[in-house]
Amino acid sequence: MASRYWVVSLPVQNSASSLWNRLQEQISKHSFDTPLYRFNIPNLRVGTLDSLLSLSDDLLKSNNFVEGVSHKIRRQIEELERVSGVESSALTVDGVPVDSYLTRFVWDEAKYPTMSPLKEVVDSIHGQVAKIEDDLKVRVAEYNNVRSQLNAINRKQSGSLAVRDLSNLVKPEDIVTSEHLVTLLAVVPKYSQKDWLSSYETLTNYVVPRSSKKLFEDNEYALYTVTLFNRVADNFRTSAREKGFQIRDFEYSSEAQESRKQELEKLVQDQENLRSSLLQWCYASYGEVFSSWMHFCAVRVFAESILRYGLPPSFLACVLAPTTKSEKKVRSILEGLCDSGNSTFWKTDDEVGGAMAGLGGDADAHPYVSFTINLV
Repeated sequence: MASRYWVVSLPVQNSASSLWNRLQEQISKHSFDTPLYRFNIPNLRVGTLDSLLSLSDDLLKSNNFVEGVSHKIRRQIEELERVSGVESSALTVDGVPVDSYLTRFVWDEAKYPTMSPLKEVVDSIHGQVAKIEDDLKVRVAEYNNVRSQLNAINRKQSGSLAVRDLSNLVKPEDIVTSEHLVTLLAVVPKYSQKDWLSSYETLTNYVVPRSSKKLFEDNEYALYTVTLFNRVADNFRTSAREKGFQIRDFEYSSEAQESRKQELEKLVQDQENLRSSLLQWCYASYGEVFSSWMHFCAVRVFAESILRYGLPPSFLACVLAPTTKSEKKVRSILEGLCDSGNSTFWKTDDEVGGAMAGLGGDADAHPYVSFTINLV
């Protein structure tokens, strides 16, 4: 599947079918590796020239918006698939792969009646896509909120002993609590463990001898318990701090531990549900936005062709996917099929040194309507 396509329209002098045959013949002869398709645009309601000119000013801005939302949803899908470890799915519009939808485009009359004014069609497309974008923001914010909460918990559980949550490292049997005794948790730098073991009993009076036990060790610190009389706990904290040992505030509670465990399990489940739901929504919404975008492209080709070639509408619209090396040759073929009388006027800046911009804001100007669709 190509990721970049040109949508072009050529002025018809005699008949669209004979022009199409000539184009096919030229492409197969000089650029056979360039896929070529008809882009079927119905007869839309033209309105006045003033309304068409006014609409043309808005077309590029609206196109950039619709295209931007399409790419935003695609990027979200890629991120969710990567995080989930699921295999990438082909993006579709109602089950049809997006490249096939583009190259076999059929106007949806039920959704966008051709008798509606063009501005009404454009506003309808813009409104539908804007609603999807708003929905995307809400859903992504909800998903990211749960992810942030989980990340915060994981940071607490995976940081150094100086800051991490200690509840999953301490068992009930490690803690002594009575009317007079208390067990404290000391965070000791790894290189100071010998110093701790030789000095903790003398940091204050009434420390229970040989009560210190190592519970855990990470790259920087070791976690020790120490049991002492409740009334000297503050003195012990002060003396320990002076020697570079940190006493962590900790109160063992099986209820709190169970509650934290349940909260974590719920967040993990919520994240999984939200991720799965968001991914399914993105698949469906991408198809909807892509369909809207292709209808918008059809309006754009139609409006710009009228402004370029005049009334009544007489043009051939097609989609091509040239390789980078064959672009110049395809441009030459397309130009050769236009009215040669005005070709010089539409040459690109490099060719004539003029400052000419294409209709719809394309960087290069050509004697035919042309713009690029990037699928990724």
